[in-house]
This record gives sequence, structure tokens and C-alpha cells, in this order.
Amino acid sequence: MAPNFGRRPQTLTTGWPFLPYGTRTPANWYHGWVKQTPSLPATPALPGQPVPMLDLKRQYLPLHQELLDAVGHVLDTQQFILGEPVAAFERKAASELGVAHALGCSSGTDALWLALAAAGIGPGDAVLTTPFSFFASVSSILRAGATPILADIDPATFNLSPQAAEAVLAASNPAPVRAVLPVHLYGQCADWTAFSRIGREHGLKLIEDAAQAWGAEWDGVKAGGLGDTAAFSFYPTKNLSAAGDAGMVATNSDEFAERVKMLRQHGMRRRYYHDEVGWNARMDGFQGAILSVKLKYIDGWNEARRAVAARYHALFAAAGLAEPGTYPAQGVVLPREVPGSRHVWHQYVIRTPRRDQLREFLAARKIGSEIYYPVPLHLQDALKSLGYTDGDFPEAERAAREVLALPIFPELREDEQHTVVAAIAEFLS
Repeated sequence: MAPNFGRRPQTLTTGWPFLPYGTRTPANWYHGWVKQTPSLPATPALPGQPVPMLDLKRQYLPLHQELLDAVGHVLDTQQFILGEPVAAFERKAASELGVAHALGCSSGTDALWLALAAAGIGPGDAVLTTPFSFFASVSSILRAGATPILADIDPATFNLSPQAAEAVLAASNPAPVRAVLPVHLYGQCADWTAFSRIGREHGLKLIEDAAQAWGAEWDGVKAGGLGDTAAFSFYPTKNLSAAGDAGMVATNSDEFAERVKMLRQHGMRRRYYHDEVGWNARMDGFQGAILSVKLKYIDGWNEARRAVAARYHALFAAAGLAEPGTYPAQGVVLPREVPGSRHVWHQYVIRTPRRDQLREFLAARKIGSEIYYPVPLHLQDALKSLGYTDGDFPEAERAAREVLALPIFPELREDEQHTVVAAIAEFLS
């Protein structure tokens, strides 16, 4: 079927597909548009138009009444903390992920701590993870009382390298390593075939940091169902997003699930009887209600992101800007989806040697971009006590100098993508 570039559904003033409320269903949400994978879009760039890094209004507008109704129900029932709005979302989320338990909490950061603590990770233990991630991937280990041990990344995917992890496990460490915490960075799962083997051979717990990876898969298994426990974030910029902070722990273990429920409520199994020192890490009813609405549309939104990523690939290739290999020489190296993975493109991250200058050039033209992440974790001032120094993780350090995230969200228009790539071509010329 030919790409449908010349014809679109009814549009709002933003120019993105809109289906009237009476006809909108999860099945037809992006019918005839986002599932078309372009070989070479024909829409020209519009000179001088701004392109946002993210525009949540485009997602919100067609859901406006549905979200208001969901929030109004919480107000009517007065179930502000946990309660049925959260329980309903948890049931739907568990079914969507294919796991036994999905437990809402107050943030992705709290979800990481809960996932570790529920798995029994604590003082005297070490947890192996990546130096190239958001701060919470390491701070949650410290919060659990354990010691973070770092290993370098794979330069093609930016995820924790199984080979580097095995080398660290074979070395002497300050504490016995009891778990590995791979991060599914940018929406692509870490190499779970390798990490499953590593976990079995070394007797390690596997904790997924799936904060950026709702809907991602490895060999047909969704993120959240790969490890012993998994942590999700629903921060407003995520693929599946709340209207504020919220998170979730997923697990197939009844024991771990029971511990999460206890720990997220100050260590209570019975009201005002505290078995352990837990935390106030509960999801509120408003976020549960909002997430239940958005959960119906997430598969379509993720498919839209995949279409946007495919269009970027085609545009960069057509412009002659895409360089082969892993490291950029003068142009850009594009992100890739590796065999076995189903990428959900939380971010579309290129590598380029003059990253900072390119970002300034784009900003001057009101084109959004972001750096995830400019300083690897082992070089953060707050983590100096870990004892690492510049040069310890060369792949993470090089990535921090070269990566640049470009605008990507389900409603990003073709002409906006043309504008982004045309500006990069102008800079590189």
C-alpha cells in the first residue's frame, strides 16, 4: 500500500490527525496515517517554522473531554490516594504488559527504589548498572543502601554492554554483586538474551529500568516482563505519561509484589502497623484515572513514533547526511533498532561530532533538541564517592559529547521533520 502523504484525516489547527469523538477508538486512532512507513516523504520543509521538541497539547486536545470525565469521576468518588482509579489502571497495565502484577507508585524514581528493595537489595550488596542514564538509575541503588558498580555501554545502542558487564563481574568489587540493573535507554531494550544468561550464570537478580520503554519488546516479550522486577516512569514527557509524577513496578513474583504494596505505604500491611521502614510512594487517584485513559491509545502512539523514526531515517539518507558505522566523522550517525528488539522511540538520538554547535544552530532557528545526557553518571559531582574518574568509561564519555535528541512525538508532522533535517543539512554544509 502506497504511503498516504497527500491525503490526511480531518485536522485540527495543529495539522495532525483528528477523529471526532463519536468515531475515535484505539483501533482507528491513527488509521491510514501513522502505519505508513515512508521511503521518501514529499512534503517540503517550511523555512523558518519553529519545531518543538515535544508538544503535549497536540495529544491533549482530542482527549480533552475524556480526561476531564476521568478526573471528575475521582472528584465524585473522593478516591484521591490509590483506591479504585489506581487499582483499575494496575489491572489494565498488568494485562497490557503480560505480567502478574503492576503496582502504581508516586514516580519513576520511587519505582526504581521499590523494585530494588522488593527484590531484597540492600546494605552490603552491589548492583551493576550503566554510567549513561538519568541520575535515578544510580541514586535509587544508593537509596536502597547498596553500592553502585558501573560498566561501560554498547556504543551502537547506548545501553549497558553485556561484555563490559561480564568483565566487571569477573573483577574484584567492593561488595558482592547481587543484581544487574540494565536501562532500556531511549525506548530500546537492553540485550536481554545476554543479560538473562549472565543472571543465570552468576545467580543475580535482574532489575529493569524501563522508565523510557513502555511497549518496547525483546524477542516478543514486553519490557516489564523480562526481569525479576521492573520500574516504569510516567513523567509527562514519557510515551505513556501522567499529568504529573507517577510510576509503576511490574513483576511476576507474588512475594515481590506484596513487598512493593507494603513498602509504598510506609511499610504497612495493616493500617498504622509498620513492619519495615518504607516510604510514602503511593500513586494518586487522578494519575491512575488519567493513565487509564491514555493506556487505550499507547499502542497507536508508539506506532506513530516508529513511523516518525522511519521518516527521519529516510530523510537523512536522502539528504546524504547519514554516515555508516558507529562513530560520526563529519555528518551524523543515526540510531538503530537491533535484531530482537522492538524500539518505541522515546527519543530519536543522533551522534554528531560538533554537537554543541549544532544545537545552538537549531535553537537559533527555534528547533528543539536536547542532550540525554551531557555528563555521564561517574563524573557527576554528587557521585564522586563512587571513586570513578575521567577515562574509566570511554564509550559513555564519548556518547555524552556526541549525542543529540531531535524532536519526536506521535503528532510530529512531516513538514516539521523536513524542517529539522533541512536545518541540519544547512549546518553541515
